[in-house]
Amino acid sequence: MKTDSFMDRFFTLLLFLIVVSCSSSSPNDSSGFDTVTDPSELTNTEGLNLDDIVLPEGFKIDVFARVNNARSLVLTPGGTLFISNRGGGKVYAIRDTDGDWKADEKYVIASDLRSPNGIAFRDGSLYVAEISKLWRFDNIEVNLDNPPEPVLIYDDYPKDGHHGWKYIAFGPDGKLYVPVGAPCNICESKNKMYASITRMNPDGSGREVYVHGVRNTVGFTWHPETGEMWFTDNGRDWLGNDEPPCELNRVEKAGQHFGYPYCHGGYLKDPEFGNKYPCSDFVKPAQNLGPHVAPLGVKFCTSESFPSVYTHKIFIAEHGSWNRDSGVGHTGHKITMVTEQNGEGVAYEDFATGFLNKETNTAWARPVDLIFAPDGSMLVSDDLAGTVFRISYSK
Repeated sequence: MKTDSFMDRFFTLLLFLIVVSCSSSSPNDSSGFDTVTDPSELTNTEGLNLDDIVLPEGFKIDVFARVNNARSLVLTPGGTLFISNRGGGKVYAIRDTDGDWKADEKYVIASDLRSPNGIAFRDGSLYVAEISKLWRFDNIEVNLDNPPEPVLIYDDYPKDGHHGWKYIAFGPDGKLYVPVGAPCNICESKNKMYASITRMNPDGSGREVYVHGVRNTVGFTWHPETGEMWFTDNGRDWLGNDEPPCELNRVEKAGQHFGYPYCHGGYLKDPEFGNKYPCSDFVKPAQNLGPHVAPLGVKFCTSESFPSVYTHKIFIAEHGSWNRDSGVGHTGHKITMVTEQNGEGVAYEDFATGFLNKETNTAWARPVDLIFAPDGSMLVSDDLAGTVFRISYSK
């Protein structure tokens, strides 16, 4: 009897390990249609202080969808909005089937992923970035309710959790751009892949380091006319409430170095590493942003419905500070704009504020990513209240 009991437990444990092993090999568990008995559940405004949002005259903000921990956004030509869920390990697909700009269908494309922040779409396939791996879901839009088994295209990025989550996007050259954040607040790394932006072919081949000295970018885009990459970068912590600035940078050519960990903001020598090289050795930011604002998503305005004065303005989702003293208050927690001329920022101003209650120094939403929809509206993700906002303009 004791032997039988032992063997039963042994085989039960073995079966459990096999199941766990199989389930962790492919990020496709618990996927498919996420039943929504009442579509209004996807657009409820509970916990949202929309009346607090301050926008320029003529603009308004609504709710497009409610999705837990909404992070990166990708809107396909077919009208599917893919949303990453870094904190919950999932990737969602959202559909607006009746064209009223309110979501009414939600699908789970993948689950049980490790910080799947980065998503991209190309030639009918959805690309998803974990911390160390890249997956591709082929022919995804016609299989939202039954996603295909993903294809592993790359699995050799560092496994560090610190700044390990990724933003990914395809550039005008057809290559997939993938950043690798610094595995620390401030440090030198022997591995040149850290604190960089890499790029590769869509099948995972030909990976190379594109630019260096990038502490932690979670958003980049390309100028609609010049094709140059622009990216946000999060400044280091623990140099005080007001130093260093976060950055908006422009890449003119491959191989450039943007200063980390030696120089911050183009002028501030790091107290630990700054004596090794002068700031003049590195590319200066196109625009210094506020301190600790945590700039993430960034896009050039391509909207034809926004007034022409906004054309090619650079919109930035500022996620907001976390380590400033309570007496001075948080920074960020808003959407800002940068006006550029000849590759340099000439104006830095607010566009949407009110996600942060300044009287209580508490935020009810934190912008993460933003994109422009075909109708000219702007979609903005928020990982605190779990919302995708829609900002639109009418005369």
